[in-house]
Parts: sequence; structure tokens; C-alpha cells
Amino acid sequence: MADEIVVRGSVTIPRSELSWRFSRSSGPGGQGVNTTDSRVELIFDLARSPSIPERLRERAMQRLGPRLTGGCLVITASESRAQLQNRRLAELRFAQVLDGAFAPAPRARRPTKPTKGATDRRIKEKKGRGATKRLRGAAGAAHDS
Repeated sequence: MADEIVVRGSVTIPRSELSWRFSRSSGPGGQGVNTTDSRVELIFDLARSPSIPERLRERAMQRLGPRLTGGCLVITASESRAQLQNRRLAELRFAQVLDGAFAPAPRARRPTKPTKGATDRRIKEKKGRGATKRLRGAAGAAHDS
């Protein structure tokens, strides 16, 4: 494995800043389910990481606020029976979560108005549908009596 996790462009996190915690995973596992610590928790101290530029850290802290525990981001993986696969899954999720947190805010939508031609076409179609229904009503009433 490489020494760093690439998050976004020039932002990389050294693996030395990650902490790991392992525990027994629930779910299938056969005989090894009660003996293997395959559930993985990746812990990253976002608030005190020297690898993240200050402006990105503030953005990430604000966006990830509810997910943070004491300034630390915790990612859990327990899908696989193998600890190594769960570690890789946790690292992948970690990079995706941070990438989303670092992303710039979407541009504000500029409200637009429909063009005059579009409004005229819409009104013309509505009047046409109304006329059709009026004709049906008048023709239907004449034939019923």
C-alpha cells in the first residue's frame, strides 16, 4: 500500500495520521466469526491534522459537523469477512467523504423567466385545449337529446 491516501488534487493524507480499531463483526463468517476481528474503524483527527490546508479544514469541519466526534472522523467497514478488505473499504470511503467535504459549494442558481414566445405558446395551447373541450360539450349535448 502507498504511504499516502490521495483525497483531492494536491491534498493527501499520510497513513501515519490514521488510527485503526478492530472488533468482531456481526453477520456471516462461519466458525471464524467469533474469533476474527474483521470489523474496522478508521479514525482521523480532522481538527488537528497538519496535512489539510486551513481553508479546507474549516469547510470540512462545517460540512461534517454531525459526523465528527471530538473533531475526529470515524469511518466503519464490516461488509467483508476479511479484515484487509474492510480496511481498504474504509480507506476508500474515507477518501470519498473527505473529497465531498472539500468540494467547493455549487454555484448559486440564477432565477430565470420564461421567454415571451414560450409564454404565448403555452397560452395558445391552453386555449386550443379549452376550445376542443367546449366543442365536445356542445356537440355531446346536441346528440344526447
